[in-house]
Formats: sequence, structure tokens, C-alpha cells
Amino acid sequence: MAGVTDPGAPASAPPAPTTLGELRASGATFRPVKAEIRANLLARLAAGEPSLPGIVGFEDTVVPEVERALIAGHDLVLLGERGQGKTRLIRTLVGLLDEWTPVLAGSELNEHPLHPISVWAHRQIAEFGDATPVGWLHRGDRFGEKLATPDTSVGDLIGDVDPIKVAEGRTLGDPETVHYGLVPRTNRGVFSVNELPDLAERIQVALLNVLEERDIQIRGYRVRLPLDLLLVASANPEDYTNRGRIITPLKDRFGAEVRTHYPIELADEIRLLHQEAHTGWLGDGALGQPLIPEHLAEIVARFTRLVRESSHVDQRSGVSARFAIAGLETVAASAVRRAAVAGETRPVARVVDLPSVVPASRGKVEFADAGSDPDDERELEILEHLLRQATAQTFRARCAGLDLTGLQEHFTGGETVESGELVPGAALLGQLGTIPRLAELLGRLGVPEGEQSAEQAAAAVEFALEGLYLTRRLAKDTDGQRTVYGA
Repeated sequence: MAGVTDPGAPASAPPAPTTLGELRASGATFRPVKAEIRANLLARLAAGEPSLPGIVGFEDTVVPEVERALIAGHDLVLLGERGQGKTRLIRTLVGLLDEWTPVLAGSELNEHPLHPISVWAHRQIAEFGDATPVGWLHRGDRFGEKLATPDTSVGDLIGDVDPIKVAEGRTLGDPETVHYGLVPRTNRGVFSVNELPDLAERIQVALLNVLEERDIQIRGYRVRLPLDLLLVASANPEDYTNRGRIITPLKDRFGAEVRTHYPIELADEIRLLHQEAHTGWLGDGALGQPLIPEHLAEIVARFTRLVRESSHVDQRSGVSARFAIAGLETVAASAVRRAAVAGETRPVARVVDLPSVVPASRGKVEFADAGSDPDDERELEILEHLLRQATAQTFRARCAGLDLTGLQEHFTGGETVESGELVPGAALLGQLGTIPRLAELLGRLGVPEGEQSAEQAAAAVEFALEGLYLTRRLAKDTDGQRTVYGA
């Protein structure tokens, strides 16, 4: 949900027309925002391009439902547990808008010069005619968002009477006394309400006219504004049924309800990790950027899925994708720290960095059987067990059929191999001497031939040692900072 073009960054200069007359002469026409999104979506589908680039794991499930809703011109609500990419998906919709759209210069409502809706806009056009100034609005500025909180007011969303304008001499019935809220200010764009059930029911009522009649009412008198926007909301199923609810008339006005989910396939979980984890800032030039081997990313992904499926975890709460992302970033940070302590020039994550994930991610999990003590050691034991299980699963998947007897035979005479924070990769390899079939092991773990370094080789060998331990072919003794493998 890598490398997606930011719709908020202009890719080209705005078109040339700067007046209403020039705009008419250019052949421009007014097109409602839903028609604009529909046309751009259909053009992408016809060209074989992804309609919602950067969205991972929803290609065959959620994305087709969203596409049908947009083609139908429906406002929609996304329903799913935390960390399923609902907000990311909503923000991606902005990319379906035209890159530039004309607006009346100075309009608070982003009014199209050929389709004015306010008293102010009609007066401007009547006064200046074809010389009415026209500006151009980029699609990145056509998105509005509000996190629903209990203190959100109708004034925040819709608007309120501006006492300063009244004091200047305007009457209360004058539409120009209104200070517009977030919704009308996102006219001709996409507006998102996150966690809609948390919005007080009396405030939800204010959205009824926006969704159906497309007008707004403020302070007892009607301001007729035919708003043109796509309204998208997100909700958590737990909030949807327990902590709060979407009132029935509002649910009825949404054209579509789409259920989101966590990545179904392990490969999608790993793709999401690589796309979203911000590990680059952890390197500082002297140490270089941290390298996360593929097998470690897979362990973190499997760990996340095991936690998500565990009977000890509250299934209503879910386990966010942020759990995995933060875990991978923690592994990268541990590798950079260890490289600095051990004097390595290139930080490469190893199995020794994995235990750092457990305490860092503990706060992101709601345990179903947690006691009243927030420091319950049972929670750490559950996470540590699941991390070992994820490591064993990854070892079996990646090293199945690989001949590791040569590595295992190193320990038959009572030799040991020490690893830990103070043991650099070269020192770890030095304890083993010549490692049989090392190139085959590196190849199996995705290290390209010719790009192999001592640090990468050490990461692969330590993973093999940990796998042999977890499959009961080696013993291991650890005291936190020092790990010793032996027969």
C-alpha cells in the first residue's frame, strides 16, 4: 500500500488561461468531480495501469469494489480494523483527479469559473465579465480530511456565522456572513472523515444534506450551495458496533460500504514492509545505510501474521500493519547500533537483532487474556515464542533441502561459535573457518553473487545456526548480549 508518484507534487506547469474569457476560448468545460474521477479511472483501466498505485494486497478484493463504487459515482465508507491501509487508500484517490483544474481566483469554495455557486462568485463575474481572474488548483490541494473526535462541531465541518462580518454591517441573512467549514472548502475535491463512528450523532446529522441534497444549512437559515465533492469515510468495526455508531440515515446515504483486510498472502505482507518501512534515515553516511536481508524481512512478516492469528490476542482490535513496519525499522536500528559498537563499516541486520522487536512492539498488541498488571511477563513470553516460531518457519521455507551437515559437523568436536552485539560479522565467520556450501546458502537467501560481503555472509550463517538450533540440531546459550551455539 514503493515509489509511488506523490499526487501532491505538481508534475507539470498549470495551463495558460488566466481570465474567464481565455478559459472559454480554450474550449474548457465544467465537469463534476465524480465524472472527472470516473473518466480518469476508466482511462487507467483501459491503459492497463494500476488504478490505485501503492495499495498492496487489495488488488483482487478491495480495489475492484472501490473501482465499481467510483464508476457508479457513489460516496463510500471503508470498514476495517486498525492498520489496514484505509487512510492510505483514501488519500490515493486524489491521484484520480485532473492534475490541474481552473478556479475563480479568490474563491473560498474552489468554484469553477464556468459553474459559480456563491453570491460572491456571481457578483465577480457580473462585475468583471471575461476579465474575471482565473487561477489553477493542483489536485494535491483538492483533498480535505477530518479525524472525527468527540469535540468536532458543526462549525468545523460545515461552517458558522462569522461575528466579525456581522459587525461590519452585513445582516444575518446574508450568505457572505458565513465562515465556511472544512467540507464546503473542499468543494470540487475529495473529503475524508476518518473514524466516522467517533463523530457525535448530532454532528453526523449535519452531513445528511451534504450527501443527499448537496447543500448546507447554517444557523437556522439555508445557504443554497450545490457542493460538488466525493465524500469518503473510514470506520473500525469495533467502533462501528460498540463504542460508537454511524446513524442509520447517514449509512443509507453512502452509496457503498467496502470491507478492508490485512494482507492475505505472505508475499504481500513482505511487499508492504519494504514499501512502508522508513529505514534510510537510520544510516548516517559514516556507517552507511542499513541492509535488511530478505530472510529477516520475511521473519518479521511471519511474526506479524502469527501475532495476528494468536488466540492470546484480542481479535476485535487486530494487529496493525504498523506493528510489522515498526518491527522492521527496529531491526534496522539495532543493526546500525550494533555496527557502531562492534566497529563494522556496513550495518547488516542479523538474527541477533531480532529480539529487539519484542519490547518495542509490545504496546501495539491488545492481549485478550491480559491481567491488570501492565508489566505482565506472560505477554513478553508469548511474543518471544511467536518470534521463534516465525524464525523456524522462515528457516524451513528458505533452507528446505539445503545441505547444512558441513556447518553442523563443525560442532561435533565440542567447538562453539559466539555471536552477539560485540561480535562483528568477520569475527563470527572467523570462528567457523571455511564454511562448506556457503555460496549455496547465500544464494538460497537471496544474496546475489558478486555482491556478497562478510557482513552478509555472517547474517546468512547466523540465520542457519539459529535454524539448526530451532530444529533441535544445535544447542544455544544466551544471556541477552552474548549468544553461544554448540553441539
